[in-house]
Amino acid sequence: MSYESTLSRVETYFDKTATRTWERLTSDAPVSKIRETVRRGREAMRAQILGRLGEDLSGMRVLDAGCGAGPMTAELALRGAEVVAVDISPSLVKIAEARLPEGCRGRVTFAAGDMLDPARGRFDHVVAMDSLIYYRLPDLARALDGLARRTEGRVVFTVAPRTPLLMAMWQAGRLFPRSDRSPTMVPHAPERLARALREAGAPGRLRVLERVAEGFYISQALEVSR
Repeated sequence: MSYESTLSRVETYFDKTATRTWERLTSDAPVSKIRETVRRGREAMRAQILGRLGEDLSGMRVLDAGCGAGPMTAELALRGAEVVAVDISPSLVKIAEARLPEGCRGRVTFAAGDMLDPARGRFDHVVAMDSLIYYRLPDLARALDGLARRTEGRVVFTVAPRTPLLMAMWQAGRLFPRSDRSPTMVPHAPERLARALREAGAPGRLRVLERVAEGFYISQALEVSR
């Protein structure tokens, strides 16, 4: 499936099928035990990503690529960053705007569209938490290459790790697609991604950060930096 086809499916899912689900998951409203593990996992991953950027981001321009309902956006703005928050789902962008603390509103620019659009300019850092997890290796490498070329500091992102369980789930998803479920995550091994980035001539090098495994949430943090 091409990048454009995957992007279209991601947009349909998050903007039409699952908006209310993600609005609730990213709030403090009660959720099921399974979704509670996902919530805790995402909170742990967000803390790890933020930790790579530092406490004081004053004067730095940061892209929140795939901002969703905006929890990362708010944290970045509270640390002083000038944030460009982009998501393919206009509905989630509206939620993120509504939730942004009043004191941060002058530091955040929201946009609905392709998070990889080069017209968004250059950045000091880029974060892409769980927004690149649906793309095959060639598309992922191209996306990271494009982001790294426009970033002075770190591109911190997540992938689904290539574990036996996730590989089995991925194969099952390919065999039994359903139009009403989330797009299928594509597991990646860091060494294969590193090779693809070298072959693409991407600037910087890939660093493997910590993996978060919390119940039904399993995600590997990675970083491309110069």
